Amino acid sequence: MDTHASLTYWATRLISGFIRFPPFVNFAMPEHVRSYHILRSLSLKGLFFQTSSGCRTEVKPPVLQINKDDVTALHCKVVCLIQNGSFKEALGVIHTHTKVLTSDSITFEKAYCEYRLNRIENALKTIQSASQQTDKLKELHGQVLYRLERYDDCLAVYRDLIRNSQDDYEEERKTNLSAVVAAQSTWEKVEPEDLGLQEATYELCYNAACALIGQGRLNEAMENLQKAEDLCRQSLSEDSDVTEEDIEAELAIIHGQMAYIMQLQGRTEDALQLYNQIIKLKPTDVGLIAVIANNIITINKDQNVFDSKKKVKLTNAEGVEHKLSKKQLQAIEFNKALLAMYTNQADQCRKLSASLQSQNPEHLLPVLIQAAQLCREKQHAKAIELLQDFAEQSPADSAQIKLTMAQLKIAQGSVTKACIILRSIEELKHKPGMVSALVTMYSHEEDIDSAIEVFTQAIQWYQEYQPKSPVHLSLIREAANFKLKYGRKKEAISDLEELWKQNPKDIHTLAQLISAYSLVDPEKAKVLSKHLPSSDTMSLKVDVDALENSPGATYVRKKGGKLTGESQQKEQGQGDVKKKKRKKKGKLPKNYDPKVTPDPERWLPMRERSYYRGRKKGKKKDQIGKGTQGATTAGTSELDASKTASSPPTSPRPGSSTAPSSAATSNMIPPRHQKPAGAAATKKKQQQKKKKGGKGGW
Repeated sequence: MDTHASLTYWATRLISGFIRFPPFVNFAMPEHVRSYHILRSLSLKGLFFQTSSGCRTEVKPPVLQINKDDVTALHCKVVCLIQNGSFKEALGVIHTHTKVLTSDSITFEKAYCEYRLNRIENALKTIQSASQQTDKLKELHGQVLYRLERYDDCLAVYRDLIRNSQDDYEEERKTNLSAVVAAQSTWEKVEPEDLGLQEATYELCYNAACALIGQGRLNEAMENLQKAEDLCRQSLSEDSDVTEEDIEAELAIIHGQMAYIMQLQGRTEDALQLYNQIIKLKPTDVGLIAVIANNIITINKDQNVFDSKKKVKLTNAEGVEHKLSKKQLQAIEFNKALLAMYTNQADQCRKLSASLQSQNPEHLLPVLIQAAQLCREKQHAKAIELLQDFAEQSPADSAQIKLTMAQLKIAQGSVTKACIILRSIEELKHKPGMVSALVTMYSHEEDIDSAIEVFTQAIQWYQEYQPKSPVHLSLIREAANFKLKYGRKKEAISDLEELWKQNPKDIHTLAQLISAYSLVDPEKAKVLSKHLPSSDTMSLKVDVDALENSPGATYVRKKGGKLTGESQQKEQGQGDVKKKKRKKKGKLPKNYDPKVTPDPERWLPMRERSYYRGRKKGKKKDQIGKGTQGATTAGTSELDASKTASSPPTSPRPGSSTAPSSAATSNMIPPRHQKPAGAAATKKKQQQKKKKGGKGGW
């Protein structure tokens, strides 16, 4: 097992827990139209006057210089600042003239400025302080509750608005209502109710897909997203001012959600390709970029770390915390800590995990990350101590913590201690998976009694709470097989009897029961054997020839000649006698002499024989063809005339005839023209060696 397999499992769960994209939320504000009406009425009132002749002359009187406490002019200024996006300045004007601008007259503008400045709590207090809840305040109230993730209250507000309002913003309100339902399904795992919303726009289709993802209905969600893509292209292509780049930018969030579904389905390559296409478009939505970057990191995991480091920077963009939900931001921070662990940044990992633990003291994952980092540093004792301390503080997570501690004990080789920890998990010790793990570990430690005890406790629990259930009978079956395997037949009798009572037609169980009783109570075994079916009923109608001729047959019967009557009787009489094989006589060498006693050491190598004396040193073989030019070794003695008695003298002597000497000298070959003995044989050997090398040999 891996050193921290349990911890790695949680880490993988974290790093593959990619983020869903948020639903579409339209800020449908009829107050914008009302603001324009305010501006128009103010301009007609303060910026024009009618002369006595009936002509209208435009003037620009400094209204606030004449009367700095003019309520209408101050209200107009606040609205103008809001329209220009100067929310701080507008809020400053409201705070400066609190005596003139009463809370009821400027409540909406003040709450809206606080909302746009991400002061959500202050905006909620401002809305709740209003004496009368107008429609525009209800619209803003729903937006504030959505940002605060109070989805139940938000749903009630939008239902009231749709029921009691009649204007041109009904479609936007339905879109926001579907967004609230999708958020409930995604983050709170609430089964969404059917609101009867027709998916006529791409926003409604997208939000319906988000709700389906929360329920795990991925194929249906993908169909809704494809429909949303078609509706989006169709609606935007009707506008001549919209370019193809604008359409792709609007489709980015839909494509991102498609990639997320592909990632959930295991199609990581397709998802990664689609994510990278969206990043190349450089969308302006920082929330969308952060979600895509996080999901790419989850695909990379501990691979392609350099790319993951670059993607982490995209999750730190300004304003991301206001675009994503708390769970999305939390998942991003967890993944940052895990990436630091995978990149061997121990100090950074400890710092991030400690920060996460302080922000979420009851959350288990920061503690698991710290324990995983300690395991990577081979400090298993500290990791176990850390987990044990957290288990005492958070009993709700004790099961998961104990599973992790058991894995660490196994990594250290303390299997028995790991079994003790696992058996202390009360809510899991009767589960089939836990029973299987404990029995396997006890078998490895050769503690058969403890393994049988685990079976017994689990069977007793199911006997009390779920008697005769499939799991109960399966455990009894496994317990009986385990006891029979280790020779505990006497202990297996009770389990086998229980199984046979449940299914009297089970011949296999009956045979096992008879086998167990044969060692304990033979008489009982004989009684039970009467329940076995007869051999006739058990005979199987099998075509042997067809079975042997089938493609899967490995044995084919050899076809031989027919046997005669005498030979057949002979075989029947001597069927049990095996024929002895004749031993063949060994072959003798050609030069074998039976009169000569063979050498007893003939099987040993020459060097290992007792009479071997080794080669004599200093006596080398004649070196043929070596030495100075004309020198010979083999024929030297033959050419020495002084050693041969019959050879004539090399020079004539006085008084001797010259004829014989001239004949002898004429037949003599000079030394330089003589060939050494054995030269021809040497040349033949060299030619044979060349032939053995083959063509083109070196």
